Amino acid sequence: MPPALLTAMKLPRLPFPSLTFSLFLTTALAALAPAVRAQDTIKVGEVASLTGKEATFGQSSHKGTLLAIEELNAAGGVLGKKFELLTEDNQSKAGESATAARKLLARDKVVALLGEVASSRSLEMAPLAQAQKIPMVSPASTNPKVTETGNYVFRVCFIDPFQGTVMAKFAVQRGWKKVAILSSSSSAYSVGLAKYFKETHLAGGGTLSAEQKYAEGDKDFKAQLTAIKAAGADAIFVPGYYTECALIAKQARELGMNQPLFGGDGWESESLLTIGGAAVEGVFFSTHYAPDNATSAVATFVKKFKARWKDETPDAMAALGYDSAMVLADAMKRAGTTDAAKLRNALAATKAFAGVTGQATMDADRNAIKAAAIITVKNGKFTFMQEVAP
Repeated sequence: MPPALLTAMKLPRLPFPSLTFSLFLTTALAALAPAVRAQDTIKVGEVASLTGKEATFGQSSHKGTLLAIEELNAAGGVLGKKFELLTEDNQSKAGESATAARKLLARDKVVALLGEVASSRSLEMAPLAQAQKIPMVSPASTNPKVTETGNYVFRVCFIDPFQGTVMAKFAVQRGWKKVAILSSSSSAYSVGLAKYFKETHLAGGGTLSAEQKYAEGDKDFKAQLTAIKAAGADAIFVPGYYTECALIAKQARELGMNQPLFGGDGWESESLLTIGGAAVEGVFFSTHYAPDNATSAVATFVKKFKARWKDETPDAMAALGYDSAMVLADAMKRAGTTDAAKLRNALAATKAFAGVTGQATMDADRNAIKAAAIITVKNGKFTFMQEVAP
């Protein structure tokens, strides 16, 4: 124990045998150990869906985040201290992200929060981070409401108005003027993306042949698809997450529907291919990065990720998880401190940050301005098509 701590404790001279005093001192040291450790590390909290329906998102994001933390620590950390990443699993369940965030903020006293991928779960965390004035950086929550929560909430991904616009323009490029929308009524992500796609598509001269809804966790979509089939759409926009999207694709093909299916970054998971099989061949979606995009930053990241995670190819969630931790570390270096207010200001001042998912600048609303990638499924694999700049 450091002499200063012994002095501060003002231990009395006790008439105990030496063994008894040793036990007393050991207990005191054990009690102080967490405080001493806290001074030696920078505690960062992470909330991710490591299990449950969207587990592949959370697992990918976590692997990218952990890779970044390990790299930073191997290089000596930041501000002379190493990072301590404290990760909580929300099990992909509503309400659990708020519980996890409260634990990390109140008990663990983290200096920042990383997470979540899903917008609905980030919206549980954001008010808590804002109330405590602790910076929060979401890797992949694209709904605008996330950062609208307050000035301590950031993201390293583009937002749904941009993503919706990109896919509406893509539909025009492909000649799909008459489009149907099949979206979730219980997902903030799906509701937002459907809204922005619809507005841009209609403003560009397109029409909607049908608009159908489902709820998160649904497994039977044949009633909605039958209505869409009767409406005769050129293509079907499905702004959802990979589990439902894969099932929708399978059931659409079973109903004899051959229209192209397309969506947003919620489609990107190997589980889409596993669940959907041949039914997802030829689908399109927008995302934040492509591992087969021929840039040096992407190639380097893919090589490092594969070396760390047993030859696994990193998806966009992994790349965004990595970038979220690196953006936070970069802000700490520029701030020269982990003080919450100064760290917040440094995050807000992020400009032209060279991340794996592209060069990003925080706008006035703390959203990353960056390009989007269009992916298709070809021969059972995700294949990069093109990049669309803001």
